[in-house]
Amino acid sequence: MSNKKFALFCAGAVIALNCCIFHTTYAQEAVKEVKKGNLITQNVPETPADIKERLIQYQNVRGAGLAGFTPDGGVLITTRFAQTNQVHLVKAPLGARNQVTFYDERVLSVETRPHSKQFVFSKDTGGDEFFQYFLYDLETGKTKQLTEAGTRNEGLIFSKDGKKIAYSVSRSGSPTREIMVMDIDNPASAKMVYKADGGYGVYDFSPDGKKLLMGKYISIQKSERGILDIDSGTYTPITPKLEVSYDGGSFSNDGNTIYLTTDENSQFAYGVALDLKTEKRTRITPVQNWDVAGMALSENGDELLYVVNEGGFSKAYLTDTKGTAPKELAIPNGVAGDFKWDGNDKIGFTLSTATSSSDAFVYSLADNKITRWTESEIGGLNPKTFIEPKLINYPTFDKVNGKQRQIPAFVYEPTTAGKHPVIISIHGGPESQSTPSFSSAYQYWVNELGAIVVVPNVRGSNGYGKEYVSLDNGFKREDSVKDIGALIDYLGTLPNVDKDKIAVYGGSYGGYMVLASMTNFNDKLAGGVDIVGISNFVTFLKNTQGYRADLRRVEYGDERDPKMREFQEKIAPLNNAQKITKPMFIIQGANDPRVPHTEAEQMVAKIRANGGKVWYMLALDEGHGFSKKNNRDAQREAETLFFKEIFGIK
Repeated sequence: MSNKKFALFCAGAVIALNCCIFHTTYAQEAVKEVKKGNLITQNVPETPADIKERLIQYQNVRGAGLAGFTPDGGVLITTRFAQTNQVHLVKAPLGARNQVTFYDERVLSVETRPHSKQFVFSKDTGGDEFFQYFLYDLETGKTKQLTEAGTRNEGLIFSKDGKKIAYSVSRSGSPTREIMVMDIDNPASAKMVYKADGGYGVYDFSPDGKKLLMGKYISIQKSERGILDIDSGTYTPITPKLEVSYDGGSFSNDGNTIYLTTDENSQFAYGVALDLKTEKRTRITPVQNWDVAGMALSENGDELLYVVNEGGFSKAYLTDTKGTAPKELAIPNGVAGDFKWDGNDKIGFTLSTATSSSDAFVYSLADNKITRWTESEIGGLNPKTFIEPKLINYPTFDKVNGKQRQIPAFVYEPTTAGKHPVIISIHGGPESQSTPSFSSAYQYWVNELGAIVVVPNVRGSNGYGKEYVSLDNGFKREDSVKDIGALIDYLGTLPNVDKDKIAVYGGSYGGYMVLASMTNFNDKLAGGVDIVGISNFVTFLKNTQGYRADLRRVEYGDERDPKMREFQEKIAPLNNAQKITKPMFIIQGANDPRVPHTEAEQMVAKIRANGGKVWYMLALDEGHGFSKKNNRDAQREAETLFFKEIFGIK
């Protein structure tokens, strides 16, 4: 988006706000608007100096993520030293972090080019998620844009020789995906090799570079894989048309086998080897009641790394491609990801724990030794004060095999005695999973506000089997909301909980859950914080980007069906806003392509029209959540003021 178009859009967003909120004839609270730079706030008080001062430390906790290896033995990481995450080069363990990209906008995915000192990164503009790919050369320091402006580009992969890339393209307002192949040294060579409606993506080049392993994502419970002949454009499905999920996928070095994960005939995902000639699928990871969350092949194709999600914690295992005698890698207990091979004897990864921020590590297979490559700053805080959560299971409203269904949740508790306020933090997705990774916000709420923080994985969450993840689909949508109601009741029975001071907090689908909780359990709650949340599934599905609409209909229900539309209108927080009498804080990015800003605006307007109290914060340079540090600082400051007010904290 050009600066001119962006400025016009921002102006339009402000006009829309004025039309929707300010010029109503209803009796409502007076609106005090303040605009500072790209941030517009309504009825949000000025932050006192002492709160700013204390938050500085928590807001300057950094984290680093492994992005890849360089040919000379270094690693690339992403971390933030100014406003947003950028790419840095680290040449030795715990060495200097040399920044190599310098943008106001966040750098997202990073893929290193094989046999080269180059890498490809993506970034968008103002959170619009129309990602562009750029090639960066570490030797020359030069950057070259690869993709067409105004399009959304994602899922980039390299051919084995590093000469070609493949990726998918979406265009605004369209459900169509285009699969592109490009000679990376000649961006003008980009050629569309496949085009179809739906969630198509690419996963691997065949060893000879003539074929692509592709897939179509239909829902978290259903997907497919196929092989595309690049020259002819012929797509051949290789997986049966079943209600089965597949994830990832890699060619064997001889091109005859595909390694991927599936949940076929199982509640949980596991690794399989798929023979392309016989279509036989052979299990290569052991039977266990947890998901295999990812797999990665060594460069020679002989060793297979797979990662298991055990209730939110990561366990890594090494085996061969036949699944012989897996060996657990002794990585620290926490949440690990970004696993990447360096040749055949080193594995890099990112690790975060509840009490330590994310950092880059390398595991050496030769001596079974882990080397820490980064040690991110924690804002001068004492790590001994960080709280380790405990995992609980609380009973909800329905039963399984005659017993009350149990909902897992992580609980962070202050060390001080007495009754405490509670913040229930609800994840988005909706098929995501809250894990015990580091959160400076949770640590601040516990240590500085004296609040208990409860992070549930209500039904519909990933990681607990495919039956559990489907328990909130379609007409069962409010069953997940009932899980929050059951949590509120459970908390009210605990001796260290002040049951009159419970708040709900969440973003995206978690924002919807906040709004739905406020309309269903208003009398039991002190207030709620909704970040980029859905206020009505009908209007959301009408206005979300075209490449997302059909994917979301599978989960939320198709609003074009009269019965489903009637149900969605019935449960919409927007249409039940009169039930909200407790304070609300709504936070939104103007450029959000997933949950458009209209979802927030109409909710703010409705609550105020009903005489309710609501704070509102809109960032004109953000999308689906805030990524720029100055905006995140303002958000955290305002959240602190809101919690202090509704909890009566001096």
